[in-house]
Amino acid sequence: MKLVQPLCHRGTKPTLPILRRVLAKAALLTAALAAASAMSMAHAQTAGGTLYAIVQPEPPVLVLGLNQQSPTQYVGSKIYEGLLTYSDKLQPQPGLAKSWDVSADGLTYTFHLQTGVTWHDGQPFTADDVVFTADKFLRKVHPRVRPILDRYVASITALDPATVQFKLKERFAPFIYLFGTDNILVVPKHIYDGTDYATNPANQHPIGTGPFMFKEWKRGSDIVLVKNPHYWKPGLPYLDRIVFHVIPDSASRSVAFEKGDVQVLRGGDIDNVDVTRVKAMPGVSSTTKGTEMYSTITSLVMNERKPPFDNVKVRQAVMYALNRQFIVDHIFFGIGKVATSPVSSTTLFHEPNLPVYNYDLKKARALIKESGVDLAKYPVRILSYPYGSAWDRLGEYTRQVLTQLGFNVDIDATDAGGWAQRVGNFDFDLTFHFTDQFGDPAIGVSRLFISSNIVKGSPFVNNEGYRNPEVDRLFAEASSAATREQRQALYSQVQKILVDDVANGFLFENQNVTLYKNNVHNLITNGVGTNSNFESVYLDK
Repeated sequence: MKLVQPLCHRGTKPTLPILRRVLAKAALLTAALAAASAMSMAHAQTAGGTLYAIVQPEPPVLVLGLNQQSPTQYVGSKIYEGLLTYSDKLQPQPGLAKSWDVSADGLTYTFHLQTGVTWHDGQPFTADDVVFTADKFLRKVHPRVRPILDRYVASITALDPATVQFKLKERFAPFIYLFGTDNILVVPKHIYDGTDYATNPANQHPIGTGPFMFKEWKRGSDIVLVKNPHYWKPGLPYLDRIVFHVIPDSASRSVAFEKGDVQVLRGGDIDNVDVTRVKAMPGVSSTTKGTEMYSTITSLVMNERKPPFDNVKVRQAVMYALNRQFIVDHIFFGIGKVATSPVSSTTLFHEPNLPVYNYDLKKARALIKESGVDLAKYPVRILSYPYGSAWDRLGEYTRQVLTQLGFNVDIDATDAGGWAQRVGNFDFDLTFHFTDQFGDPAIGVSRLFISSNIVKGSPFVNNEGYRNPEVDRLFAEASSAATREQRQALYSQVQKILVDDVANGFLFENQNVTLYKNNVHNLITNGVGTNSNFESVYLDK
């Protein structure tokens, strides 16, 4: 069976079919070698044991698609699967799809599914589940995937129980990047079809096809997943259980790791000031790999629907007043890099030659004066970002800076669920947000700025209310342009506009450090890092 990986950033040329066949053979060879290697290593890897980790903040729900926050993705990615996963080079790899074909014009994607896969309740997984998920479930609930499906996908068809075909209305260059659990995961049709997705009782006991099954959730304490004894990959997973502890306090999370009560810390699980010390402890390994798909950027989100942030000069003043290098060095203790654009410098299509908002309090005050806005009339409330003490410090620092400019500022504390609800309902003046790039600006960036994505109900859309028809046009053209060069030119234009307008306040590029005990193996194996399904993670005994 032929497997083809599309050339996402090249135009259709006479040599393209040949290149596709070469890539297909290379991909099949790579998959075969990986499978052979896995079989040969299986006897050396020990089965059994419990991996103890931390999930913070506690997620509001575990059903991927209904919620896209980081804690939900971390836990839910072990329960649910997508058609594909992605290497650290962002190359598509088989998941629930064992192979796929792409037409020469880039308009038809045909996925050939794994056979013998069952849902955790024993029902068979088929192409109908994929069609239902993408054509109904995600079109309704997923704010990042919905606008892409609505704009580009003409039809999704089950050609037979093991084959799904997506036909596009027009070319969408990064379409192949959509099929991980972050985006087009798969949920069971027999559980959700014809129901209210948000209130379905199964949300309390999620059912997927993944290597681990949901067992229990003691709110405020822990979430327990257990091995799927009928997983479709023979011999996997190795672990018997994964326990995600809910530990609200950063210092207590650090102590739990040091004592051995947990074996894995994701980026953000402990305060950045502790990372260097913990990393140097005996028996501890660390890595910054596994974030290639995300290349996360933290932004200051200002509600532009009302004063004072409906005035671009006020937004520019805020950017000049914030010392972003200070934020990286002293609030996040050097773990990060000042952002100059909404497109990360570690991904394709970043434009390096953009206006820079260097720290300049004098210029910030001058811009406030030029704006003509009487800040005394518009008190501002910062909605706290509930991801740990570093974010609390960032909120306090921002409050102090804005106060120096003449703002009247308070901070509203909230939890993860409250933050998501308020931001999704546009009920905020100012907040923080780290967002992922997902391999291409058409997936991870445009969703935050196009006017058609100003929709209530999710914190992962154009929540600031930014509107610019030229930005809409440039993003649309860039997503379907035939060559990488054409896409770069369009994305360079749109980045300059977004930076000039301070569509969001781009603060810094996140750099996540994963810490783990030396007896944990195969933790980071691809471009999605700890958001992989942990099927091959094993422990020394």
